[in-house]
Amino acid sequence: MANSQNATAQEAGRPQPQTTVEPAGPFVRNSQAGRAPIYNVTGGSFGGTVTQPLVARPGYFRNFRVTHTLTTTGTLTGTVSLNADAPYNLNSLIQVKDAFGTPLLVGDGFSISYLVGLYGGSFGLGNGTNVPANLPSYSAISTTTGAGTFSYSLPLEFSKAYGVLSAANASLLPTLQFNYNTATNIFGSSSTGVYPTIGTQVDTDFYWLPEGTAGVEPPGLGTTRQWQVVQANPQISSGASARVQFPRLGGYLDTVVAIVRDSTGARTDSAWPSRLQWYVDGVPLVDTTMPELYDDMAIQYGFGSQVSATRPTGTIAFCRKTSLNQQSLGLLDTGEVFLSTNPATLLELNFSPAGTISNSPATLSCLVGQIVPTGALITGLPEL
Repeated sequence: MANSQNATAQEAGRPQPQTTVEPAGPFVRNSQAGRAPIYNVTGGSFGGTVTQPLVARPGYFRNFRVTHTLTTTGTLTGTVSLNADAPYNLNSLIQVKDAFGTPLLVGDGFSISYLVGLYGGSFGLGNGTNVPANLPSYSAISTTTGAGTFSYSLPLEFSKAYGVLSAANASLLPTLQFNYNTATNIFGSSSTGVYPTIGTQVDTDFYWLPEGTAGVEPPGLGTTRQWQVVQANPQISSGASARVQFPRLGGYLDTVVAIVRDSTGARTDSAWPSRLQWYVDGVPLVDTTMPELYDDMAIQYGFGSQVSATRPTGTIAFCRKTSLNQQSLGLLDTGEVFLSTNPATLLELNFSPAGTISNSPATLSCLVGQIVPTGALITGLPEL
């Protein structure tokens, strides 16, 4: 007798959907976060350039994930002394521009591949993962062979789903360029022998286009968060009093990083005064002792004895991504305390007086996280 418990063939073969289509609503509920390869270039030489075209993806770029791998082809000889900025100075210049040539990230390798992730809050958090050397992908550079690996992110998104770039149109893609440094700028001027080759792999984290929902797009599409390294003036002489001016900026600033280097190009803390003032249009917005500022940074970025992360010598940061907490929470931020500026706004740091600088004068450069919105800046939690 036939078993009446058996399911029919029609029921057993009925296809099941892999995902459930959400009703129209917030973008992050209608999209899915994904990852995909962009390119992998191997065998690069020091002093060379990588300008591979990017590839389209069916959605919106959140960032570009970069891994540089130095592969040994022999042995280093002479006197090998890694630069203090190594391995992050592997690139003398990194540039990301949108399809219309607007600079999104432009600066030296140390600033873009290290300081942006450390202070910017878009990759890694205050548990130490904002330092590339703390990630599992990191392998320290060998002073014998030059081999090593480090990874970082070139972020576009600055709050959840806010700041992304359209990736679906192959004719309107951003561009990415790496200018490799010279070998002696990494391994020391007295190094010789056979230097490693350079591999650069680029992937992307992106949001898929929402399925089955018309008109759902990321909040403030067209808004960009731009990172640029700019030079401040004048130079800082040992023990001198000086108001050092930033170039005129504009937009909303969420992070301002100051980097001091002595006349040899080495980062130094010796130039900082005992008390530092940050002026905005002639008003001392922040008037702080340096120990207080260092404490602020430890709170905001997770520096301290409990995690393997420390403030890089010669750098200070003013963080405006603390709308919800004393600590930068990465992409969880409402933007309520971003600093609103315009092209006439004057930012200055007051050294009165500067410290004792062994190799004087020092120079100050600024790494600025600047948000340029489409229309009015969206505050609150736009993705919800």
